[in-house]
Amino acid sequence: MLKDRLQDPRQAVLLYGTTPPRAGSTEDQVAAAADKLAARLEPLPLDGVVVYDIQDESGRTATPRPFAFTGTVDPRGYSRRLAQRTGLPAITYKCVGAHDEAGWRAWLDEAARDYGVGFLSIVGRPTSGVKYPLTLSRAIRIAAAHPAGFELGGVVIAERHTGERSESARMLAKSIEGCSYFISQTVYSAEATVRLLADYARDCRGAGVKPRRVILSFSPAGREKTMAFLKWLGVGVPPETERAILGAANPLAESIAVCRRNLRRILEQPYAGEIPLGVSVESVSINRDEIDASVDLFHELREELAP
Repeated sequence: MLKDRLQDPRQAVLLYGTTPPRAGSTEDQVAAAADKLAARLEPLPLDGVVVYDIQDESGRTATPRPFAFTGTVDPRGYSRRLAQRTGLPAITYKCVGAHDEAGWRAWLDEAARDYGVGFLSIVGRPTSGVKYPLTLSRAIRIAAAHPAGFELGGVVIAERHTGERSESARMLAKSIEGCSYFISQTVYSAEATVRLLADYARDCRGAGVKPRRVILSFSPAGREKTMAFLKWLGVGVPPETERAILGAANPLAESIAVCRRNLRRILEQPYAGEIPLGVSVESVSINRDEIDASVDLFHELREELAP
């Protein structure tokens, strides 16, 4: 069971992330998308799937969005469909957004009652500097106390871990509030993740608590526009890494090799014996070759994680 694997530090966790079909899709189109993904994932030794809650993040940065924002069908419904189609548990992302406390409680009630959501990963707002009616910490605490007994996760972003703002401290706080695992933003800089995990292991020792599971996300990128989109999302891509990938004879193969080297670098640190880790693979592209490459990437990273 996914819950047992998340909580057992002796076991690795392998996930695959996806976005729901775009808003306005017909029932047949949603079913076809789920069937196609299920067929792609069937040969993979996965522990679960991740269904993202896509938000318009244009207020987060002044840089124009490389792809136009398109809303999606309800992630809860797509999670339920994928779980039924694949036989795998689904982790449903949810952006707290503009919910007030009453609205948030109602959403949680519906998620449990109408959609059977068991694994929930709670995300903060896409735009900072805006006052919302419900804080992220309060939203996590409410979800943790819900009678449905959600297995709660949080997002971790290594690029936010700086001298002025500790992502490690945020992880510790979210753990106290109710998060039992974390899923990272896409990793394209090993050093940022190494620094964060080293500090997280140190801070957990200092606080006398066991580190929570950290699942590292990776995505192939073989096109300039795909790389631009990753960077727009906030993913830290070192300039030399971008040049190496886009300048390669086979950019997709090079991006897979980069991701494998990054995971190896992350795993060879002393904290690897303290922090239970895992891997999630996703594709942020609609291009067939990049989607197919996500399956190749999964196999490469699984081999790296296996020992």
